[in-house]
Amino acid sequence: MYAMQQDGDRLIWRSTDDLPAPQAREVHIEVAWAGVNRADLMQRAGQYPPPPGASEVLGLEVSGSVVALGPEVEKLQVGQQVCALLAGGGYAEKVCVDERQVLPVPDGLGLREAAALPEVYATAWLNLFIEGQLAEGEQVLLHAAASGVGTAAIQLCREFGHPCFVTVGSDEKLKRCLSLGARAGWNRHQGSFVEAVKAFGEVNLILDPVGASYLADNQRVLAADGRMVVIGLMGGRHAELDIGRLLMKRQRLIGSTLRARSPEDKGRILGELARHVWPRLERGELAPLIDADWPIEEVEAAHQHLADNANTGKLLLRVAAD
Repeated sequence: MYAMQQDGDRLIWRSTDDLPAPQAREVHIEVAWAGVNRADLMQRAGQYPPPPGASEVLGLEVSGSVVALGPEVEKLQVGQQVCALLAGGGYAEKVCVDERQVLPVPDGLGLREAAALPEVYATAWLNLFIEGQLAEGEQVLLHAAASGVGTAAIQLCREFGHPCFVTVGSDEKLKRCLSLGARAGWNRHQGSFVEAVKAFGEVNLILDPVGASYLADNQRVLAADGRMVVIGLMGGRHAELDIGRLLMKRQRLIGSTLRARSPEDKGRILGELARHVWPRLERGELAPLIDADWPIEEVEAAHQHLADNANTGKLLLRVAAD
């Protein structure tokens, strides 16, 4: 089979060993589309190695067709169209993944749309509703909201009754986020978001992929008993925490990652998506927002587009025809 191999600074689509037969609850998926995530850029730069035992090949989500089953697989069938959440290996013709990390393609969606679902909706759901424990009517601040995760989170907030304020990198991105259901927002190039968020109203949960550079301002706008869920490091690793404010306002700072979680944990998250999100996708109440796609051989262009923060929504790589 072919997979995207890293050779120094280059990525090369070349022949590699085929996958061993699936074991236990593993399945093999023939990949049609693979999602592009910022984690791919970080891994490529040596900053985000795969968990022990995971494939060194980039790629955290795919869509395609099941082509082989392990002896303990219960819920999937050969030929079934699915999408999957991976710990690695998605930039390849085939992947091996535990069945608990696989969901059927929602009715009414194709394989292209399905590839834009697993990572962003799992990340958004995990951090809004499981880690963030959103309660009825609570308000949310979403940073980098034009990303794949951000645009999924906006829609989830809209559908589940949580007014959200967004920060983005351009006025055009802000318009798009407002059209998805954000109540208000701020272009980060216009300075600090603090006063704009205060005018919007107190926020009970902040979903932040930026990290250090936003920590102080996040604390200033987070309500009493509020939760700040940090999921990325785009703004650095180190910052000063105002412990006095943390104590007086009973703020909670939560670090969260998805990739290294066990198949059991990922299965629980995807199980919640199957119950709460997939029906809304099938009814058209939620929809994956895809910015652009490229053939797998043009992965460098896709990565540059993401590195330039040029996207609003998800970026995809086409591995095989649907």
